Amino acid sequence: MTLKKAKSYTLIAGIALVLTAGCKSYQTVVTKADVHLPDTFINSRDTLSVAALPIKQFFSDQRLINLIDSALTNNYDMLSAMQRIEVARANLRFNASKLLPQVSIAANAGVEKYGDYTQNGVGNYDTNLSPNVSGNKRIPNPVPNYFLGFQSSWEVDLWGKLNNQKKAAFARFLATQSGYKLVVTSLTAQIANLYYQLMASDTELAIIKKNIALQENALEIVKIQKLGGRATELAVQQFQAQLLRTKGLQYTTVQQIKETENQLNFLTGKYSGTIPRDTSITAATLPLALSAGVPSQMLLNRPDIHAAELELTALNADIKAARANFLPSLNLTPYVGYNAFRAGLLFNPGSFTYGILGGLTAPLFNRKALKADYARTIAEGKIAVYNYQKAILSGFQEITNNLNGIENYRHAYQLKQQELHSLQSALSVANDLYVVGRANYLEIITAQRSVLDAELELANIKRNMLLSAVNLYQSAGGGWR
Repeated sequence: MTLKKAKSYTLIAGIALVLTAGCKSYQTVVTKADVHLPDTFINSRDTLSVAALPIKQFFSDQRLINLIDSALTNNYDMLSAMQRIEVARANLRFNASKLLPQVSIAANAGVEKYGDYTQNGVGNYDTNLSPNVSGNKRIPNPVPNYFLGFQSSWEVDLWGKLNNQKKAAFARFLATQSGYKLVVTSLTAQIANLYYQLMASDTELAIIKKNIALQENALEIVKIQKLGGRATELAVQQFQAQLLRTKGLQYTTVQQIKETENQLNFLTGKYSGTIPRDTSITAATLPLALSAGVPSQMLLNRPDIHAAELELTALNADIKAARANFLPSLNLTPYVGYNAFRAGLLFNPGSFTYGILGGLTAPLFNRKALKADYARTIAEGKIAVYNYQKAILSGFQEITNNLNGIENYRHAYQLKQQELHSLQSALSVANDLYVVGRANYLEIITAQRSVLDAELELANIKRNMLLSAVNLYQSAGGGWR
């Protein structure tokens, strides 16, 4: 081997060593979640998941179903979620296009005056003196340059960087679809919660109006008794105060109804309007199937968990792509077209030209920026792991709370019904005793207030029971099918 060849091989080896220097210290990092779910949910009676029920099977009230359908069509969060899917779809196409050669049509024109004492100036002058150069082949001074043809650039994906960028974009595209499902689930739950709140307020208003009528009647009786000397002004004022308190409750309840209607109109994309509804919360029925299923089903059903998992997949691909930035990249730049220094000769067959240039490049002086980007990507990957694990833990807790809520509110409702029955009997007895003078007016007022409060609490417990069912549906990942 000659000394010249040895030097050439040494130079090539040195360049290769520089191009790959430091790459070994940046091994591929894969961030993984450590998830250990319990085998079953507490109080879950079977493995049939409530999330598997479509909206029209879970809810039996057609007016509520119509509201949900209207919201899914007109709600601005829904419309925005659809556009986020389109943004992610476009980003996926953009990253996929990087794997293909970029081809462009080029039409270039320029002129350059070379100095007499430059390499090109002397070379062109000497060329024109050659007997082989004549006519149109003589180089003018200044020298024009015309090119018309196709130019291309292509980065060969040696280390999978571009492919990993595409994988990350695809995972994020799927995550936006899960985000859309999450909006559907959340919006369904919002509509149902407000609808049941509206029904509860209607029931409360009916209870208050009924009690106002009873209290007005009681006030008239005590006024008559005062005239007959059987009651005092103090009794009249006490009955009057109770009546005014109940009338005040009527106006606050009417305001709650109006605000709830406006919220529902907002979610359905309307400015105002009366919400069609059943006005009795006691008539509303719970869905037949209210089990949550096994915890592993939650991973498949809940859109937020699925989105977090996809974001984790995307960031693992980002980490691989960031690591590939340390490795050499191969770029090819082919071209084909017509090139001449005279415009009239541009389309002459002799002006046809083509070529290709390939080169390896690797970062040398900007490695600190690449190291920082690599470290940032790894940190974001760890955040994605924590978010994924947090979403699973949060989902498990939400399902457990709502399962317990349904059961506990059911018992509370039954006991409150019994309490109300007892209070109504007590009020009837108090009225009878008051007539014969064996009970005072304070006992009547206390009994009336207790009945009113118990009736209002009964409506609220029924509302909370229905809200727990809706929240279980949402937390188990239902509503988006």
